[in-house]
Amino acid sequence: MPEQELDVRALPKPQKHPAIFGAFAALAPGEAVVLVNDHDPQPLRGEFEADFPGGFSWEYLAEGPQEWRVRIGRLHSTPLPRILCDTGDLGDDPDATGAVWALPVRDRDLDSNVVQLPAGRKIDAHVGPDLDVLIHVLRGTGTLRTEGGDVPLAPGVLLWLPKRSRREFLAGESGLRYLTVHQRRKALTIEGLTHSDR
Repeated sequence: MPEQELDVRALPKPQKHPAIFGAFAALAPGEAVVLVNDHDPQPLRGEFEADFPGGFSWEYLAEGPQEWRVRIGRLHSTPLPRILCDTGDLGDDPDATGAVWALPVRDRDLDSNVVQLPAGRKIDAHVGPDLDVLIHVLRGTGTLRTEGGDVPLAPGVLLWLPKRSRREFLAGESGLRYLTVHQRRKALTIEGLTHSDR
């Protein structure tokens, strides 16, 4: 069977990567697609490394200057299980959402973040999203305030937040770091990250 060729030079930029990943998804293990582009698709390779580490081959057939040709092969039927990070090695500087790590895989059913609340900070009282959230406390201490009372948080605690439950997080004197896992949705932002009044 001849190799499929995918020429994306005429496609609008927002359509290029979806077309390439669609062609890759249609491959059987051992098959390949030859990508034709007008520049070195090195950023695309980074996306393949994030989503299919150890699961694809990448061979340059032509390297410009007007035409770049890359044979991209599928090595396995599904993405491979892999280690994403060591939570003990994550930094202490959260982004605007409070996360110091977020699940980097594009094609997924779950979302996951490592959230860092500095000492004396909190996530204001709010009603949770329309999905269940599992939380594992990694380090530090704190308090979860609920409609039924306070729940102490310490390393090792595995916490279930039912969908739409009311909650407020307060970090203890050493701060609070926890891992969240939940079904994927469009965006999960942490609003009301303020200094505690206590």
